[in-house]
Amino acid sequence: MTSKIYVALDTPDLDRAKAIAERVRHHVGGIKLGLEFFLGNGRQGVREMADIGLPIFLDLKLHDIPNTVGKAIQSLRPLEPAILTVHAAGGRAMLEDAKAAAPSGTKVVAVTMLTSLDDGDLRTTGVAGSAHDQVMRLTELAMSAGVDGIVCSGEEVAAAHRLWPKGFFVVPGVRPGNGAVGDQKRVVTPRAALDAGASILVVGRPITQAEDPDHAAREIGATL
Repeated sequence: MTSKIYVALDTPDLDRAKAIAERVRHHVGGIKLGLEFFLGNGRQGVREMADIGLPIFLDLKLHDIPNTVGKAIQSLRPLEPAILTVHAAGGRAMLEDAKAAAPSGTKVVAVTMLTSLDDGDLRTTGVAGSAHDQVMRLTELAMSAGVDGIVCSGEEVAAAHRLWPKGFFVVPGVRPGNGAVGDQKRVVTPRAALDAGASILVVGRPITQAEDPDHAAREIGATL
């Protein structure tokens, strides 16, 4: 069975990213590459990581006017990522254009609320209500716009799954029971996230900063 863990290689260091990916490749289901990696290594770096043989989750969180996001995704089409992120807050037209521009095999998922934010952070941006309420609003928007799924924290995934039974749910910020929370605020364990309806889990530092990344990936996988 393919692992539901995608390892987040949030580093601009291509050699380090390759080394970790090679070590954990048999115990994860894919590789997540974010802004740090992409800005440091570009499309060629993504191609080199894809040569390792794991699906690529390109986590660029695109958020701009619809035309710009659509053209940006068109420029990424040759990479054929398995998963690509945009911000749900970009609105319906942007989400529709993002999905239309993506390769047929790419899942376009909309980021609802970053797991580094909580209710207080939301208020400072002028959004009333709780993080949960905001995630539900953006889940409905993403579903109606025709993208494939959303990114949300493990705290909201059960409610989002009930709202969108056929959606694809990416849950970042998961931490093993004994793991450090770091800069994340809304975290759950990997097992709890899967039980609540997560489709895949994004795990970064608990694997990449471990003394033995392969052993860490195997340990987390054993809890699923």
